[in-house]
Amino acid sequence: MDFQVVVMAGGYSKNLAPLVSEEMPKPLLPVANRPVLSYVLELLEASNLKDLIVVVEGEDVALRVGGWISGAYVDRLHVEVAAVPEEVGTAGALRAVAHHLTAKDILVVSGDLVSDVPPGAVAATHRRLDAAVTALLCITPVSGPSESVSSVGKDKGRKLPRANIVGLDHTRQYLLHVAAGAEVGKDIKIQKSILQANGQMEIRADLMDAHMYAFQRTILQEVLDQKEMFHSIKHDVFPYLVRTQLRSEISDKGAPKNGLNGADYSLNGSDPASEILTNRTHKCCAYIANKSKYCSRLNSIQAFCDINRDVVGEAGHLSGYSFSAQNNIVHPSAELGSKTTVGPQCMLNEGSKLGDKCSVKRSVIGRHCRIGSNVKIFNSVVMNHVTIEDGCFIQGSVICNNAQLQERVVLKDCQVGAGYVLTVGSEYKSEPLSKK
Repeated sequence: MDFQVVVMAGGYSKNLAPLVSEEMPKPLLPVANRPVLSYVLELLEASNLKDLIVVVEGEDVALRVGGWISGAYVDRLHVEVAAVPEEVGTAGALRAVAHHLTAKDILVVSGDLVSDVPPGAVAATHRRLDAAVTALLCITPVSGPSESVSSVGKDKGRKLPRANIVGLDHTRQYLLHVAAGAEVGKDIKIQKSILQANGQMEIRADLMDAHMYAFQRTILQEVLDQKEMFHSIKHDVFPYLVRTQLRSEISDKGAPKNGLNGADYSLNGSDPASEILTNRTHKCCAYIANKSKYCSRLNSIQAFCDINRDVVGEAGHLSGYSFSAQNNIVHPSAELGSKTTVGPQCMLNEGSKLGDKCSVKRSVIGRHCRIGSNVKIFNSVVMNHVTIEDGCFIQGSVICNNAQLQERVVLKDCQVGAGYVLTVGSEYKSEPLSKK
């Protein structure tokens, strides 16, 4: 298909503390006991998109992620892991790897995307419509925008961001307006020229930008070169292309040419919107996923919890595991004590052991955990090598690798960092707990 793929995988995301650490950068955070990055890589592989650049923040993250990829995907994918400085933003990260990009079209996708929408369908739409950019839009998850702040811990009282505002033409293929983040809180201003050119616009507030974009490489390169202050693809590059599609703002050097600076864009006569595109300098398009598709991004603690539960629940087809007759996943090597129950939509991984009279509901428990008797675990994620002693109660919480809960600890809506020890009888609610 002659597409190169850039996967923006990140590094030590501050809004995921204390889940992330030096040993556990964001790309390796577990979703149903698989690194979140594996979901994107296998989604791309299924669409035969195998020439990938995985961009991470920092050399240490590159070593860890590169080591994992080389072991997990040897002879399956051609992956180059590129390290960029922290805080450069997605646009800055693209600039840093631009010299590696040679294909006609580039697919840029977030490494925290968990979805079953085929990237090949987005790429094919991009080619069919001869677009400058094509964005994947999905129905916003019921639990709220994936970009919402965490509803646990210190963020509990903060307002959630409003949804994206998207304007579409009557065919729902062409993007006429986009607004996200801080812009959404203001009065919506629509370009008069857009309304004049199109006659009508459908405004949607139920669509999530999935951070999967197909770009014409030459156009993307032109924007990155000329707009050096652009920091984000979502907030800068993408809205700029949508905003300028009826005029040229990018270059006044030389004669107009096809692409961003050409007013006489070549149009396909079968294009259903051709009558409204004659003055368009470039086309901005959307691929709107069917509402039955799953699409979410692991970019907050709340999203981490939601996605883990979904992937062993209603989106279980994404996990790659076989479910039992009880609609759960219990590894054959796991041990359950007397009168212990593991409910539906749960996962218990290899080598883990539960004592007597335990109850696990809608939770994921990792590898080689030691859990005592009379322990209750509800709506939680327990990572690997965790020790939970007798009588503990855990609800709505995340417990990271090698943490230890001594007897009768009570946790509600907490995050326990790697290696942290909670002492006998302690109780915590809505707190991040980690080593300083």
